[in-house]
Amino acid sequence: MRKRLGMITPSSNSVLEPVTSAMLTGVPGVTAHFSRFRVTEIALDAAALSQFDASAMVPAADLLADARVDAIAWNGTSASWLGIGRDRSLCEAITARMGVPTTTSTLACIEAARALGAERVGLVSPYTDDVQRRIGDVWTEEGIAPFTERHLGLRDNFSFGVVERATIAGMIRAVAAEGADAVVILCTNLDGAALAASLERELNIAVLDSVAATLWRTLDLAGGDITGLARWGRLFQTSRVIK
Repeated sequence: MRKRLGMITPSSNSVLEPVTSAMLTGVPGVTAHFSRFRVTEIALDAAALSQFDASAMVPAADLLADARVDAIAWNGTSASWLGIGRDRSLCEAITARMGVPTTTSTLACIEAARALGAERVGLVSPYTDDVQRRIGDVWTEEGIAPFTERHLGLRDNFSFGVVERATIAGMIRAVAAEGADAVVILCTNLDGAALAASLERELNIAVLDSVAATLWRTLDLAGGDITGLARWGRLFQTSRVIK
């Protein structure tokens, strides 16, 4: 049975759409559909935080509903610094309005870490010092205190998408060397999904990319089969999804 997955996308993100489409290549009957709203920077000042108001995000979901998608995801990690309650409220609002299950990248990453039994999470991101500290606080409140971390100190959202894979791999290796048993690449505009499977074999840890985790959870919510994505890493080899 065909499954249509709706993705709400930050306007300046250049990674998640091609990566999601590449991951679905060869997976029969599953397609991803994207709707954008304006996001240009990640910071903690009022202007940057206001980008993620539900009044901007719900209309993007409305447009996805026209494509009769089977599930919707906010394919962004903003609740990791705004607070998990923001994403839960957004999901409730979209589901009530559209009648389809909804998730987000932050919720998917947290569920993925729990599903794989991660105990020492290494957090890798492109964000600034203050945003990274806030993320640590938010994740700790959810019972997943980052064990170690690396971040790049960037603010401009477009710049995240041109970070080289070698740089991302270096950060992953660094947190693995410090004892992490799982790494979360927390940003849907970092090109890390293609690194996961090979680094998992090299380092013997789980590597959870935000784009991949969002696809994993959204496909499950739509009633699809995740096993066709097994080559993309350990996450797609477990069916234990937290509902």
